[in-house]
Amino acid sequence: MTWFNRQSRLVQILLLLIPVVNWITEIVVRWSTWLKKGGILRLIICIIVTIPSGIIVGWLDMIWCLLFKKLCFQ
Repeated sequence: MTWFNRQSRLVQILLLLIPVVNWITEIVVRWSTWLKKGGILRLIICIIVTIPSGIIVGWLDMIWCLLFKKLCFQ
């Protein structure tokens, strides 16, 4: 999670823009956040992101990242 937040906004957007890369980024960031902080809501989001429709969640996170410079529910 912290490596993603330390990136510039341009790098964050590029990581979330490319379809397969955003899915892998979402999986790594979400599961590492859940391992560090725990929580049922984070676990549910991790499971949603892990399934192939997580690419769509990645694009929604890209928009959220453009507006607030962090991922949703982080």
